[in-house]
Amino acid sequence: MTLNTPYASTRSEDPVSFSFTEVRSWHRPLMVMVAAMSALVVVALFGLLIDGRELMQQSIWEKPLKFGVSFVIHGATLAWLLPKLRKAKRTMWNLGTALAVAGIIDVGFIAVQAARGTYSHFNTGADTFNTIGQLVFSTGVVMLFAANLLIAIMLLFQRIGEPALTWALRAGIGLAVMGMGLASFMVGTANRTPRTVQDAYGNPVPLVGGHGVGAPDGDGMPITNWSTAGGDLRVPHFISLHSMQVFVLAVLVLTALAARVSWLRGERARAQLTGVVIVGYAALFAITAWQALRGQSLIHPDAATWIALAVSVAVTAVLAVLAILAARRREMAPARHGRTPNVHHLSGNPR
Repeated sequence: MTLNTPYASTRSEDPVSFSFTEVRSWHRPLMVMVAAMSALVVVALFGLLIDGRELMQQSIWEKPLKFGVSFVIHGATLAWLLPKLRKAKRTMWNLGTALAVAGIIDVGFIAVQAARGTYSHFNTGADTFNTIGQLVFSTGVVMLFAANLLIAIMLLFQRIGEPALTWALRAGIGLAVMGMGLASFMVGTANRTPRTVQDAYGNPVPLVGGHGVGAPDGDGMPITNWSTAGGDLRVPHFISLHSMQVFVLAVLVLTALAARVSWLRGERARAQLTGVVIVGYAALFAITAWQALRGQSLIHPDAATWIALAVSVAVTAVLAVLAILAARRREMAPARHGRTPNVHHLSGNPR
């Protein structure tokens, strides 16, 4: 699918296009990872239907399913993005390859541990497979974080398409890196009290660390398994990890609307409104992280959380209104001065 409106960019290489021909040029190692994760999603869905084993009252296949879906989305986005870059192409390609390898290793370990009926995260069991697996797993986590961080830094020095898309990608990968940083808090600080739980066969498994703050993992919501008893760092982690997809979707929507809404046809208007989406979404990430670190469940916000949400919604709304008013003033300015509007500017393709 290629986005092609009368007011979309007319450059020979549209940075926001998804034709089948172009997909073949996407980063191949990342697409191999995406294919592997897609296969895992199918296996996990099948496992949910036929395998009755559970860990903490949840199917052993829920975690591989969630990680598989998440890596399909994140990996496909980066596979599309990296070939678009014009600076340090070899370095960016190598970072993408490292990310693909680390993703396959890490999620592969999660899937194998699930098949074994035991825990992948925070498992300090002394059996040989788990001991070696945890070492490889932790190394892969560091590789994932480092690769995403370096890609985020490199994006600061490159422009991809119009300003709205450039800032969507920069902010998205930046927030994703921040969310990945929360993983180190989960392992290093949150809920360090050792505890013993049962695996899918009733055998004791020692765990150290957890996603929860103020309450141990367990007693979670359906599907997500986010804690209902205390804070859960998986909430801001999830929000941040997929911020890039949310921001790119915002750019696509604004570009499509520009065919009907005249004041959206300038790049500046779309960039400003994309910035508003980024600010609002970043505020949501910050609030959910703050809420989790205070040991508060997502579904049981206190007055302080409600106030923070209300303030962020109000500020985001005001910024959106100001951006719309500014765009409308720019649209009307040529008419007030008796000039013909600049067609190239309105098409988002200044010359």
